Amino acid sequence: MSIATLSETPQPPSSKSPRRTGRLFALTGAVVGVIYGYDMGSISGALVFLSRDFHLTEAEKGLVNSILVFGSIVGALIGGKLADALGRKTAMLIVAGSYAAFVALSALAPNVVVLDVVRFLLGAAIGISIVAAPLYIAESTPARIRGASVAAYQVATVAGIVLTYFVNWGLSGGGHWRWMLGLSAIPAALVMIPLFRLPDTPRWYVLKGRTERAVEVMATTDPDTDARAEVAAVAAALAEESGGSARSLLRKPYARATLFVVGLGFFCQITGINAVTYYSPQIFEEMGFTGNGQNFLLPSFVQLASLAATVLAILVIDRLGRRLVLLSGIGTMVIMLAVLSIVFSMGDLHGATTWVGFSAILLFTAAFNFGFGSLIWVYASEAFPAQLRSTGASVMLTADLVANLLIAQFFPTLMAWAGAAWTFTGLGVLAFCALVFASANAPETKGRQLEEIQGYWRNGGRWPTPDPDPDPGPAAAPEAAL
Repeated sequence: MSIATLSETPQPPSSKSPRRTGRLFALTGAVVGVIYGYDMGSISGALVFLSRDFHLTEAEKGLVNSILVFGSIVGALIGGKLADALGRKTAMLIVAGSYAAFVALSALAPNVVVLDVVRFLLGAAIGISIVAAPLYIAESTPARIRGASVAAYQVATVAGIVLTYFVNWGLSGGGHWRWMLGLSAIPAALVMIPLFRLPDTPRWYVLKGRTERAVEVMATTDPDTDARAEVAAVAAALAEESGGSARSLLRKPYARATLFVVGLGFFCQITGINAVTYYSPQIFEEMGFTGNGQNFLLPSFVQLASLAATVLAILVIDRLGRRLVLLSGIGTMVIMLAVLSIVFSMGDLHGATTWVGFSAILLFTAAFNFGFGSLIWVYASEAFPAQLRSTGASVMLTADLVANLLIAQFFPTLMAWAGAAWTFTGLGVLAFCALVFASANAPETKGRQLEEIQGYWRNGGRWPTPDPDPDPGPAAAPEAAL
């Protein structure tokens, strides 16, 4: 029996209310983010010890991180087509199984060459997941909670990072980097259990011509809508599109949307968030936190604050709107990077200065997760119509991962060559550019149906003005008779 067939057999449990079932779709999809987050955190601690065992240079340290990102780029490029061909859920099942196998192999790696090869394959699995999971969530949840549901993916990612940082701290005394890496197979295996019980998304069923199944699932996930009318709207939107190729993204009316999501994806990573995630033990050691494993423990508290910021974003994103959340987060990042530049320019850090630096790192990371981290998945899932949605997500995430690749590979070398002060100054300039870009281009999509958002891009980046009703109705008939 194939994976696709196996995953389609179970039906949604009839004992659950429609509202609970709809939320279960969002929760299950979001938990896939734990897979991504756990690895991001585990390598930051493991790198300190495997670098000593394998005698790595600064460039080789960067490669251990960047090779995974390079694999993620490959995965993101094929993730859209895979999600369209096999289904969003089936793609995530493949990801979870592959991830569990590859992290186990990485923990057993005898040398850095084998480790790099396995991490490339692991990256490919992650790249597919960060395309398929947000699509699955966005296409399975009602518009009124879609922003919060997609942002929940970021909560799961940060939760995975938080968990692994505490694991790293617990294992740091013995330098057990193999356990740090291998334990992340557990959440990958666990997430497969609920995935097998759920169907795919209504929009994917429409894409495959399975209209009745789409109506059935739509009624389950969003009981407040007319399921048949909603499925008909999705089908009509699909019929209007010429195809789902990347070439379509470069033509009107979606070229502007493509520019926005590609720019947002690139700025999301080039501003340095994963420099903190991948290399936080080294950064805190540079600040002077060296005793009692502080450089391993403090990142845990940074990520706890980030988790709180992400939860806050979920609570307000569908009330305050996307733009306010995004711009306030990026603005805070700019300020905190300026503070870090000043702190590191002081030279020998000690006393209160080190804690100012720690606070700046904490607020920078929290601000990222409040703004960029929560909104990147929302905009990626909302910007394009159903036929182009997975392809558009792949393109945006490719831009995101290219920037991530640059940060992962060159941050340790840049720190050694230019120093921390100039490195964080450069990141601050990039964050300011991101603020200007987002302010000029980010639309407010709060409460809009996915198909409705198409009108914004068709109208040159402006919401269309509703047409006045040309039909005066029956009441005007007597006047016409006069």
